[in-house]
Amino acid sequence: MNTMSIDAVTIRSATSVADARGRARDFVEDLVPAIGAEAADTVVLVVSELVTNALRHGGGTCTLNLTTHPDSIEVAVHDPSPHTPCMRTPDLTGGTGGFGWPMVNHLARTTAVTRRAAGGKTISAFLPR
Repeated sequence: MNTMSIDAVTIRSATSVADARGRARDFVEDLVPAIGAEAADTVVLVVSELVTNALRHGGGTCTLNLTTHPDSIEVAVHDPSPHTPCMRTPDLTGGTGGFGWPMVNHLARTTAVTRRAAGGKTISAFLPR
């Protein structure tokens, strides 16, 4: 089982999201057996969305963990906020978002939000391998 942990601690920085995407890409490219290009792109997209949301809505810092399982890849993002993501109607005109969480739930086999004893939460998405 492959595991990688990435700290994306830079406060509200687009560079930390780009770094997380790059490291996720490296992670999926190193998997044995290899996964298909579409599955790899999905992992990178989910990483980008969850890290962006954690930095924007979860307190400005987060930790990303990527773990392979026999039939899935787990993307887990930990942030200090106790607030869980919610489904909402996407804003088609005002630019306030609302697309990400539904997209992650659509792409993942399953998602979970777990409150952490030390505070904050972990959002996990299990993607097909």
